[in-house]
Amino acid sequence: QVQLVESGGGLVQAGASLRLSCAASGLTFSVYAMGWFRRAPGKEREFVAGISRRGGTTYYADSVKGRFTISRDNAKNTVYLEMNSLKPEDTAIYYCAADASVYAKTTPIDYDYWGQGTQVTVSS
Repeated sequence: QVQLVESGGGLVQAGASLRLSCAASGLTFSVYAMGWFRRAPGKEREFVAGISRRGGTTYYADSVKGRFTISRDNAKNTVYLEMNSLKPEDTAIYYCAADASVYAKTTPIDYDYWGQGTQVTVSS
């Protein structure tokens, strides 16, 4: 049974940093590209960042470019999202997802497995 479990969310003030983790089990982690998505209240789920299966290629939404960094440790079956200079508009539930492809995609429908999400709230 495939499981993706996110952690690291919380309530922070604007300008602060958080590091999200997503631990995967039940799959061969190194053959999956990984993505982070988020869903803000009243909005659709949106792509945040993606990383290729070996970690050599990363992608970011324009809204987080320069502030967020995605990385992975295939030995630990874990993908991370380092979030710096957080803004109130970053408030959302953050989800990690696994895509059985070499390179990460930006559309949710392309992903095979999803975590339950972790809440990130940024106060002004």
